[in-house]
Amino acid sequence: MRERPVVAFLGLGRMGSGMALRLLEAGYTVRVFNRTAARAGQLREAGAHCFTTAREAATGASAIFSMVSDDTASRAIWLGADGVLAGTSSPGAFAVECSTLSHDWVLALTGETGRRGLRYIDAPVTGLPKAAAAGELTLLLGAHPADLAAARPILEALSRRILHFGPPGAGTAYKLLVNMLGAVQIASLAEAMALGERAGLDPQLLAEAIGTGQAASPQVIRNSVRMARGDHDQSVIFTPELRLKDVEYALALARKLGIGTPFGTIAGEMFQKLCQSGRARVNESAVIEAARQRSLT
Repeated sequence: MRERPVVAFLGLGRMGSGMALRLLEAGYTVRVFNRTAARAGQLREAGAHCFTTAREAATGASAIFSMVSDDTASRAIWLGADGVLAGTSSPGAFAVECSTLSHDWVLALTGETGRRGLRYIDAPVTGLPKAAAAGELTLLLGAHPADLAAARPILEALSRRILHFGPPGAGTAYKLLVNMLGAVQIASLAEAMALGERAGLDPQLLAEAIGTGQAASPQVIRNSVRMARGDHDQSVIFTPELRLKDVEYALALARKLGIGTPFGTIAGEMFQKLCQSGRARVNESAVIEAARQRSLT
């Protein structure tokens, strides 16, 4: 009987949990780690092996996935005292970073993993948690072609679409620019919804009209409904603090490359205002609250 490939999955938030579960369902032996151990309960019941450090979880794995919140968490996972690179990894194992991180850190991590004999792939994703659990994500890859070819079977278990943008760092560059574009869309939607409310338009009809008009996009459709309902504290999909983090990383990349970002800067300021008001961890549709305040000044 052929032994099942061993995969480590580090970071079990809303996206990571679904992705790890999907790998289990695809027949992989999955070793998991999360800073908050309680989040691993469902995966343990599904057959995952749980560990108390990233180093232990990654030992012996042929592919090591990370899905965490930001550069700081990623550094701890990979370079911390109990991080992946503190242990002994299988020669030629894949280091697959699915988190949305800064471009500079991704390039640094590419070098750090390469010096230890790992094959690095930056693989940020697009899709909601339900898509993660169903294996229907889109992967936005930065990888050397030979590494992508070798890793494709396991990547295909997680995705319905793989977009290869170039060498390591390229997938992250795309993810940052598209998340900044999303921030601009959501912030401008909030401004339009606040204006419509002030003009006396019914919020529900306003959301329906915008969501079926030429300005519609998946971001606009989803968030216009949430803005009309005002249920920002329920069913949180993506938070203002994560959106702001992504915009700040995108703006840093733009500065490095000498590209002006006036719209991204303004969108970032709106999400920053929302975070400073104590609403950092609700649904990002709450940015309409910042737009309403803005309209009063």
